[in-house]
Amino acid sequence: MAKPLRSLSGLIDLEAAARLGSFKLAADELHKTPAAVSQQIRHLEEELGFLLFLRHPRNVELTEKGRDFAATVTRVLADLRLKAAALQNSCEEKVLRISSTHSFALKWLAPRLTHFTRLHPELDIRLDASDRVVSLEDDSVDVAIRYGGYEAGDPGVLFPERLVAVYSPDMLPPDRTEFTLDDLRTLPLLDEGSNLYWHRYMAANGLPAGCYDISKGYSHWGVLTQAAVAGQGVALAAWSIVYEDVRKGALRLIHGRPIPYKSGYRLLTNINKQGLSKIDAFKCWLVDEVAQMSRALEAFEAEFAEL
Repeated sequence: MAKPLRSLSGLIDLEAAARLGSFKLAADELHKTPAAVSQQIRHLEEELGFLLFLRHPRNVELTEKGRDFAATVTRVLADLRLKAAALQNSCEEKVLRISSTHSFALKWLAPRLTHFTRLHPELDIRLDASDRVVSLEDDSVDVAIRYGGYEAGDPGVLFPERLVAVYSPDMLPPDRTEFTLDDLRTLPLLDEGSNLYWHRYMAANGLPAGCYDISKGYSHWGVLTQAAVAGQGVALAAWSIVYEDVRKGALRLIHGRPIPYKSGYRLLTNINKQGLSKIDAFKCWLVDEVAQMSRALEAFEAEFAEL
């Protein structure tokens, strides 16, 4: 009666030694000593009750039974590796790791992720808000949303940024229902650290050059937007960052012509994750959400053009 195989510990050593034709080469691949590989295979032979290798002074040679058994072990190990990879990828499909710039994550992406998770409740979302450079080659990031320069018509840009003037309705005096372009001469004006774009905004809207109270600058769009929400002044800010606050009424738009900004958003994908269903689902959702935001700006511009 055949003895049961009580240990599988030598099978990987056998597969490597049979494939490479050497205990030493197998040991190098498995990060073991040749003696350890030889001992594992000796134990396996004792379990099986027959020799797998003939040991010669300078090499080893598979026996007939060794070749037959090694072929079976190779097939079984290949199946195990394929199954392990499939199960690992299955788990990987359940986690979506997103890296986004700080302001975009805080003011645009995070408020909308509820919409995405309702569509894909099976996904575990991990959002990292950071302006630092991230690697798109390791497992820490699946997709990254980044902000940078672009050329007109660049198909890789999700949204070419535009700047709009916004203010908190709490700034309005009791007898006013809105601020207009003319009020910019008397209101505190906020920017993201440079008054260059305020001057471009004035010119684009036909306002005279002169003294304006461009008194406060902020290091990030998100901080600038929060300052506007707090009523510290009228902010010339990125449409994508103020969009949610405008939609909810926390900020109002000055009826002026938006101006282009030098940067836009891109969706970047980990080179090792392209084609995964979770990536495709997020990209489709993101494109739809950005399209809604773009249409809202287009509607505002059309309304302004009619005034």
